Amino acid sequence: MLRDEIILAVNNLFKRKLRSWLTILGVVIGIAAVVALIGLGEGLTRFVTAQFGIVGADTITIRAEGDAFAPPGTGVVNPLTESQLKRIRNVKGVQTAIGRIIETASVEFNDKTKVNLIVSVPSGDERDDLYDILNLDVTSGRLLKDNDQNNVLIGSELTDKELWNKPLVTGRTILIKGREFTVVGVLKKKGSFVTDTTIWMNEEPMRDLFEDTTKNYDVIAARASPGENIDIIVERIKKELRKARDVKEGEEDFTVQTAQSAIESLQDTLFAIQLFVYIIAAVSLLVGGIGISNTMYTAVLERITEIGTMKAIGARNKDIFTIFAIEAGLIGLVGGLIGMSIGVAMSHGLAYAGRLALDLNLIQAHTSAGLILGSLAFSFIVGLLAGLLPAYQAATMHPVEALNTAK
Repeated sequence: MLRDEIILAVNNLFKRKLRSWLTILGVVIGIAAVVALIGLGEGLTRFVTAQFGIVGADTITIRAEGDAFAPPGTGVVNPLTESQLKRIRNVKGVQTAIGRIIETASVEFNDKTKVNLIVSVPSGDERDDLYDILNLDVTSGRLLKDNDQNNVLIGSELTDKELWNKPLVTGRTILIKGREFTVVGVLKKKGSFVTDTTIWMNEEPMRDLFEDTTKNYDVIAARASPGENIDIIVERIKKELRKARDVKEGEEDFTVQTAQSAIESLQDTLFAIQLFVYIIAAVSLLVGGIGISNTMYTAVLERITEIGTMKAIGARNKDIFTIFAIEAGLIGLVGGLIGMSIGVAMSHGLAYAGRLALDLNLIQAHTSAGLILGSLAFSFIVGLLAGLLPAYQAATMHPVEALNTAK
């Protein structure tokens, strides 16, 4: 019986194609917007989480305020100093701490120029600590040594032929700010823009290249000693830096984060953005639901004779109710299916366009099975709920009154 009711509901929708498609359009817009924006949000979350996952759970990152969202090497009013680095190293529970410089510069190879991140590599034992913290290794060539004045390491993505119209491999010479450097090693792919797209240079030649006569750092990476409570160490570092930088609690001009706290902070920000998206989507789907309800009320009025006839020949109230409820649900489901398809295409299309325009792998899209199935289920439920009252009105009509009204 249900099969017959579904077939009848589908046939009724096809009889009024234009009205059905106009009603479906309202659902399509809402679902497409939801899927596209949530897909981009999920992609960003997964991508950034993966970046932090590369850094160990025992790693603490210290940045001067203003550096978190500004271009690397810019926006820092009060940078981290060498003396502050030494104080962090002396904090109880800190195994090691490494200062790092981050700059951007023009890089030229094979008559092609691009702006790229340049990061410093410390000397001595700190170099080995850095390699260990970031788990760095090479696919070709070697890692940097202390005497490498005009040599660099490059991330795996910088070897791409499409970037330079020629593969950039070990032994090639590149120009950084017009100065020649030889590529002595290519790092293993880590799935992180921090390592895969970066050029690594010894600290001394890097300071010379950028005419940096200070002993300041953009970032300090610290590692907690085994068995230590990392949250307690974070508070100790904050306390020490407040003294060193002469700031009060709550007025810090620096940030101290673990990988986990950075992920949680990002997730809080993304949740606020997604909540805004959900509100917009809810309004859009509410309008779509009202459209479905209006269409179904109109359908009930147009089919009074049909309703009266079906009841006169034995159709029960629940049969009539089911037919109209299925029609409303199908409108929502078809709208959800089309909207989901458009939303998936939009999210991946916008992410691809963003990566091309901004040259940033940060812009990603991820449309999970849960998002796809959830959008379909939600659109069907919206349609079903919107059609309940019209379906009830049709089901409770008296057959005699229905036939008389039709006359």
